[in-house]
Amino acid sequence: EGRPHERRRDERRRPMISARERVFNHALLVLFAVIALFPMVGVVTQALELPGSLNVGNFADAWREGHFGRYMLNSVVVTGTTVVVATVLSILAGYALGGIGFRGAGVVFLLFLAGLTIPTETIVIPLYFDLRSAGLDNTYAGVILPQIAQSVAFGTFWMRAYFRSVPHSLVEAARMDGASSWTTLWRILVPMGRPAILTMVVLTAMWTWNEFLLPLVVLNSAESLRTAPLGLSFFQGAHMTDYALLMSGALIIALPIVVLYVFLQRHFIAGMLSGAIKE
Repeated sequence: EGRPHERRRDERRRPMISARERVFNHALLVLFAVIALFPMVGVVTQALELPGSLNVGNFADAWREGHFGRYMLNSVVVTGTTVVVATVLSILAGYALGGIGFRGAGVVFLLFLAGLTIPTETIVIPLYFDLRSAGLDNTYAGVILPQIAQSVAFGTFWMRAYFRSVPHSLVEAARMDGASSWTTLWRILVPMGRPAILTMVVLTAMWTWNEFLLPLVVLNSAESLRTAPLGLSFFQGAHMTDYALLMSGALIIALPIVVLYVFLQRHFIAGMLSGAIKE
């Protein structure tokens, strides 16, 4: 614990927030919360056919008629595989670029950054012909591999920032104790970086689950391999005027990501703030 005069000095350094500023901040947060939740309230209201009645059977009808069981299983396979592989590769690449360093690391990092600047829309057509020539169109691999590449570009950028924020003295202490780079990474740095890693996992899972254009192009004739967003699009075309079923299907598709975020929200927020303070 610090000395009394040091504690008083730290307290004096903290910014004082007046009651008016506190009320304004809370009012602003409430306003943004209402703006964010208003569309969701509208979706739930239409799905349940409120306020006239309460019809939860729309969810069962949407699940059955939209074949969402199969489509969500496909999305779980695609998202799970993408997240696991991309996370491992991002940790390794981020550690090599931010924790170890080597000659030409800056150039390699710029190549990863280039992957973040290229939108999917600009490469999806030539990518499809490449996948078709390799026999990967209308397959899981044709959807998973490009999304792994896209996710690794962001994941490497994210993990490099984390490894660069780790105190160098910690790594040096591990090496003095005889730990190899591999041991230092998996036994020390990865457990310490759990918030940052889980944040990356949530973001990657969300982007992969919601991806629409790539499955639409690659899975053009494989109905049984359609992902959940793609299945929802075809379901919308078949039930264009039945808003209750459409909203029920949309909620079914959104539910897994919402649940994932609810369970990992503390780690997500901690990971987002982990780079705000650096020793």
